[in-house]
Amino acid sequence: MLAIDWIVLIGTLTFIVLYGTYKTRGNKNVTDYLKGGSDSHWWTIGLSVMATQASAITFLSTPGQAYHDGMGFVQFYFGVPIAMVIICIVFIPLYHKLKVFTAYEYLETRFDLKTRTLTAVLFLIQRGLAAGITIFAPSIILSAVLGWDLVTLNIIIGILVVIYTVSGGTKAVSITQKQQMGVIFLGMFISFLIILNFLPLEISFTKALDIAAASGKMEILDFSFDFDNRYTFWSGIIGGTFLALSYFGTDQSQVQRYLSGKSVRESQMGLIMNGMLKVPMQFFILLIGIMVFVFYQFNSAPLNFNPAAIDDLKKSEYAAEYQQLEADNMDLEKSIKTKQLLFADSEDVSLKENLSKELSHLNGLKKDLHTQTKELILKANPNAETNDKDYVFIHFILTQLPRGLIGLLLAVILSAAMSSTASELNALASTTAIDLYKRNVGRKSDIHYVKASKWFTLLWGIIAISVACVANLFDNLIQLVNIIGSIFYGNVLGVFLLAFFIKYVKSKAVFWAAIITQIIIIYIWYIDLMPYLWLNLVGCAIVMGIAIIIQTILPNKEK
Repeated sequence: MLAIDWIVLIGTLTFIVLYGTYKTRGNKNVTDYLKGGSDSHWWTIGLSVMATQASAITFLSTPGQAYHDGMGFVQFYFGVPIAMVIICIVFIPLYHKLKVFTAYEYLETRFDLKTRTLTAVLFLIQRGLAAGITIFAPSIILSAVLGWDLVTLNIIIGILVVIYTVSGGTKAVSITQKQQMGVIFLGMFISFLIILNFLPLEISFTKALDIAAASGKMEILDFSFDFDNRYTFWSGIIGGTFLALSYFGTDQSQVQRYLSGKSVRESQMGLIMNGMLKVPMQFFILLIGIMVFVFYQFNSAPLNFNPAAIDDLKKSEYAAEYQQLEADNMDLEKSIKTKQLLFADSEDVSLKENLSKELSHLNGLKKDLHTQTKELILKANPNAETNDKDYVFIHFILTQLPRGLIGLLLAVILSAAMSSTASELNALASTTAIDLYKRNVGRKSDIHYVKASKWFTLLWGIIAISVACVANLFDNLIQLVNIIGSIFYGNVLGVFLLAFFIKYVKSKAVFWAAIITQIIIIYIWYIDLMPYLWLNLVGCAIVMGIAIIIQTILPNKEK
């Protein structure tokens, strides 16, 4: 990175932190601190909701996911628009009517304190883990750029977020997220144009899509019911809807965003905005990954995008074997480039079909070399991380983008990390302060609860940094966050649906059903019985079924 990149990166992040701190100084009461004064407009809510979900993991992992596996991941988001409509009709009017600070307050009104506490604790566990991962993701980036150790970077990023989140609360989060989303959209759009510009002159955007399609990267819809395939149309529509209902309807990190709306209508319009833009935004980010794949069909790509793993391998006794793999890879890349140019220029359908088969075979051989490289990396260092999906896009940024834009794209990813982490810390502090602390210590002054919320924000910031410091890469970071959510979300959503619609089910039945369901879901995930998206539907169905059964068996003495 050159000086101009550092100026762009540091200047962008410093402005966001100082702006959020300055604009929200002087919050004196709980409503201002935890609900942002309840005066947010719909566009602020919409951008804040999008920024909360679109963490650095989105912009790190999603292009890498498309590079390796194609566009099918977009099906994961098909349930979001459906969920937004349901939440606008059912959840938002109820939350505003009751004037709650957290989603879990309603459960005490409907059931009892222990049910409210249980759901709040489940939220704190899963969101506390997720907050650590959203800090860990950008640390990987700067580790690759600067060569710094991950622990130092986790601490620096965590402290930056904690500064303005502790100072300004919900309003600071919402205000800074508008700037962060502006930086994100600008940076991703510029990167897309640059990738297209870097393709050979004869390769237009349409031809690039043809090349991607010939390599199986443009297979968007999968209507199969294959449980071995995580991402299908049905898992997205059914499992994705339940996941989105759980996340946007019961997860305090999202509920807090639209509780800050000045009216029910403003909150509803903000969520509808999110529902309309979410799938196109994810499609565009995946398309960037597809264009990176096409770029590397004409340019040399590393056998593994994780620079630390390759450095260890080059210093090991297996360096000669790796050099041979590199030589084989160069020969393959020359053949792929030649045939891709022929494929793009040809109008002969029969010839294109034959070239497509040959290219599929060559890319398969390239994938085999990638697998052999992974095996060598593990031989050189059994503790090394061989998964490189999360490094694909950052490798392209660092090696291909012109000066100044590297700093901008790093600012994009770090802005996303800060916006998402700030929302999570803000929600964790709100839930701890309102659902656990305030409910058990009795009445205190507003200033007391503001101070307590700030201390809880700091505490959860320290916990999130600690989780980040011990986190390791999973199969893919964006999948890891969604897996953690899916383990808990279905259960919590089922409790809320019981509260909304099954009026004869009482507190004792719901409480024990939720505990039993959580144990069952963790076991199902542990034995890998089904793709994680389905855990949302299954968890929701199990808790509702068990609660109804228990309530039927119990004598109906509860009022």
